Parts: sequence; C-alpha cells; structure tokens
Amino acid sequence: MLKERLFTPGPVPLPPEVIKALGQQIIHHRTPEFTRIFLEVREKLQKLLNTERDVLMFASSGTGAMEASIVNFFNENDKVLVINAGKFGERWRDLAKTFGLNVIDYQIEWGKTYNIDKLKEIVENNKDIKGILVQQSETSTATYHDLKPLAEISNSLEDCLLVVDGITSVGVYEVYPEEIGIDILVTGSQKALMLPPGLSILYYSEKAEKRLEKSNLPKYYFSVKAESKKQQKGQTAYTPAINLIIALNESLNLILREGLPKLAKRHALLAKATQEAVKELGLKLLSESPANSATAVFSPEGINADELRKIMQKLGIRVAGGQDHLKGKIIRIAHMGYFDFVDMIEAISVLEVALYKMGYKVELGKGVKKVQEIMIEGV
Repeated sequence: MLKERLFTPGPVPLPPEVIKALGQQIIHHRTPEFTRIFLEVREKLQKLLNTERDVLMFASSGTGAMEASIVNFFNENDKVLVINAGKFGERWRDLAKTFGLNVIDYQIEWGKTYNIDKLKEIVENNKDIKGILVQQSETSTATYHDLKPLAEISNSLEDCLLVVDGITSVGVYEVYPEEIGIDILVTGSQKALMLPPGLSILYYSEKAEKRLEKSNLPKYYFSVKAESKKQQKGQTAYTPAINLIIALNESLNLILREGLPKLAKRHALLAKATQEAVKELGLKLLSESPANSATAVFSPEGINADELRKIMQKLGIRVAGGQDHLKGKIIRIAHMGYFDFVDMIEAISVLEVALYKMGYKVELGKGVKKVQEIMIEGV
C-alpha cells in the first residue's frame, strides 16, 4: 500500500476541517443559510488582507481573477509593464495582449528577480504606463519579487495600478495590500488557502475602483461591478462554488486562528529548512530570491529531474517538475499551507534516498539533520 503525500505547489494537502466541510451535503445558494456563510467568508477575507474594502470571489481558477483584473480596470491600447520572470509572468503578458493592451514585456531570466535600475529606466521612458503586472511569488521558479519598490514606482506615476498575482503568496506572507500599495490583488483556492482548485479571489483599491466606469474591454462573467453589487448582499451574480466557499470558511478559521504573523514565520522557517537542506546535499537552488511558498532546486549533473521525481513518487512523495526549458532540470518542493517540519523531514528524507538510488553520492540523513537543526531553532 502506497500513501502518497503531496508536495506540489498547488494543489496542496487539505486540513481535516476542510475535508469535512467538502464532504457535506450541498446546500442551495439562494438561501439565507448560504448568504450567512458567504458574508462570513467575505469578512474573514477582509481580515486576511487587513482591509475593509470589497473582496470578491469567482468560481474559477486563479487565472479567472487575473483576467478580471485586466478586463475591468484597463482599456484597449493602455500601456502596461509586465514583470515577466516565469511561466506566470508570461500569463500576465498573454492576458494583456489578448485584450488589446500595449505590453512592455520586461523579460527576466527565470530564477531571477527584477533589476530596480532597469525598471526605473523603463518607466522613465514610458511615463504613460497604466499598470505594472507582477507575481509576488512566481510559482514556476519559486522566486519572490519585492513589491515595495514597485508600489513606490506605481504611485509616482500619474495613473498607474500595481496589479499583483498573489496566488502563491497570500496565506504565506502577510500580504496587506493597503500597507504595501497594491491596487489589485488576486489569489486562488488551491494554494496556501488549502482548498481544491475552483475558487479565485480579487481585491481592488479605491484608486482601482475609479477605473471601473472607464473600462471599455468586454466582460460578462468576470464583471467586477456585477459581482460587487451582488456579493455585498451575500449572493453572487452567477452560480457560486458552493462547497468551496463553505470549506474556505473553515480554512480561513485555521489561518486566522494561527494569526498572520505566526503563519508567515512558519512558512519562512519551512522554506529555510528546505532550502538549507537541499544545499547541504550539494544541490543548487534555481532562484536568487527564493520564495517561502516552494523551493525550486536543480537536479545534480547527469540526473534527469523527472526521473528523480518518479522515484520519489514511488516512495510516496509527489513533487513538481520544471516547465518549458526547465523540464527535466529542476524539482519544486512545496511548503505552503498545511505543512509542518515533520512533512519537510519526510520530503528531504525521500529526496536523499531517491538521489542515492540514482547513483548520486549523498550522505543519508545529512539534509534531514539540517531540517532538524532549523526545527530546533523554530520551536
């Protein structure tokens, strides 16, 4: 019997409370019962983001909220700067181009973050930029992008929105949009919110709200105005993801009970333990600015990362691989959401065994010891 343990950067393992909520008989959404739960969830999402502003839910993957960010707050031919440092940076670029925006595609080597001087140079030559689009945590490379300098640049321009994909950062870091200076923030259910895929979330600032009346891009299902009007009353414009919303109520209880500062510290320690453990094994991190959501690590020379993953999977640990030109070169180990130190000991232990079986000279237990040392530091 094989017990598979998920260490992929989405979907992630589900807490028992969430599984229990998902297993309940479905209720009808046009009822006082659902309205009560829906309004509770909205209030908890506001606490999660430390805001009193509108926070919307869509029945979609996180990409749906990304699309909503484009079609509700921009016009055709608007100039936007895309921080393109991975697969999901490409998604911002492709979405913006699909809806006729004028895209400045700032391409960055995968695993690296932006260069602030280069960024300022681009902005200096394009002061009519209407938006800066970025991932706070680029999932494909496990890279963190600091938002503070981007917020400062955005605020220095006459009419520019900072649009942030927080799909693998919300619930990992303390992401408070009003403190940071984020105008539009999106996230998705299957990451640190510890749910199955199918629910996306969108926050928008007062500055962004002023754009709603001006946007001329086509929108129907992802209309922020239509959803906001309904959701403030505890309903949705179209059929909601009923059981996911009920389960989100439970996952938010867990997150808020732990507290955002403690949650952020836990993720930072799990990330440090994983990153230091793989380095102890002689492996190299992909990212120069590693995220706390997942760790991307190169497989040793001569060892195909996808073959390494297959052996790990046979031993009960499923990790993710690389995308595009990184396929077969890296593995990605998640540590966001429902994870603790014991989970990371399991993952590193199996990584060591898999490397050993593939002929890589590794001292068994060396990486595990590093996780244990950081575990002692964190308790």
